[in-house]
Amino acid sequence: MKPVMQKEEIESFLGKVFPQMNISYAITSLSSGAAEVELYTEDKHLRPGGTISGPTLFSLADLAFYVVTLAHIGPEALTVTTNVNINFMRKPRPGTLRAQARILKLGRSLCVGDVLIFSEGTEGAVAHANVTYALPPQT
Repeated sequence: MKPVMQKEEIESFLGKVFPQMNISYAITSLSSGAAEVELYTEDKHLRPGGTISGPTLFSLADLAFYVVTLAHIGPEALTVTTNVNINFMRKPRPGTLRAQARILKLGRSLCVGDVLIFSEGTEGAVAHANVTYALPPQT
């Protein structure tokens, strides 16, 4: 399974279909069945106690899996999240978060995979998400 879109194409597509997305992210790699996305956290991503909020981690997992899915199916705006199960495993520190998304199965109607999230300066993954996306019908 090879990517059919490059990171510049995905970033341009996201800018067109989600202009309201106002986060500082970067697609750092795309490969067969995998993508890596970084998020540069700011004060708005923190919860009381100085840790990165759960909604921030969830959003990054969802974004990373959307990126890897688009990379392998092409620019399909109506590709939607149907399920996410996320486990928060360690306290993430402020700074850069790195999400590693991988496709476990890409079918005709669903894309299933997972995302590991790492926090700069923290050993081991801080979160793990299982993700399923519904794919638009092929014409």
